[in-house]
Amino acid sequence: MRASTRVLFVVLTFLSSVCLSISAAGQQSDQVIAERVLGPQWKQLSRRAGMIFAGTVLTTAAQTPAIDRAAPAATPAIQIPAIQTPAVELTFRVDRAIAGVEYGQTLTIHEWAGAWAMHRPMSSGQHILIFLYPPSRLGFTSPVGGSLGQVALDSSGKNVSDQEQKPSVAVGVRNASSPQPLVPVDTGSVSVDQLERAIRSARIEEE
Repeated sequence: MRASTRVLFVVLTFLSSVCLSISAAGQQSDQVIAERVLGPQWKQLSRRAGMIFAGTVLTTAAQTPAIDRAAPAATPAIQIPAIQTPAVELTFRVDRAIAGVEYGQTLTIHEWAGAWAMHRPMSSGQHILIFLYPPSRLGFTSPVGGSLGQVALDSSGKNVSDQEQKPSVAVGVRNASSPQPLVPVDTGSVSVDQLERAIRSARIEEE
């Protein structure tokens, strides 16, 4: 191998290793940020969600009770009454699709009123990064882990709000059984881009 070729090979190898190191450092940084904003169970949060997106709340409305129809009885003569299930209807515009939704989609969801009481209320015009459970057989969904599955964004919808809060005590990603006290999060300057990269990496690791 000629000397110039050897030098070129060494230089290219060095540059390649530097690029890999920078990429690994960037990924680690994204994961550290995700843990700070989303909590220590951020990977489970990312994996349990059926829909993840940054979006704008368009409408929130109390809905007439939905009908929870029980499964047919094994004996046809036995009649199982339907159960009235109060629900809340919410509509979002998907501004950044991460999982289970499409960019620009207008998404309407139905949430059991009991689950609505377990997380932070949402209001029209609010920008939010939200993790939603896959819809149940009745079509209901809610934020994963209650308030854990909600991240307030700033007015641009591109960065985490400096008013963001999270539960003050550790809770599981399965919906909390009661509302949890919230405390401010030291978000610094965190973009949705950074959280999206971490979320996608966590979901890929599971595959």
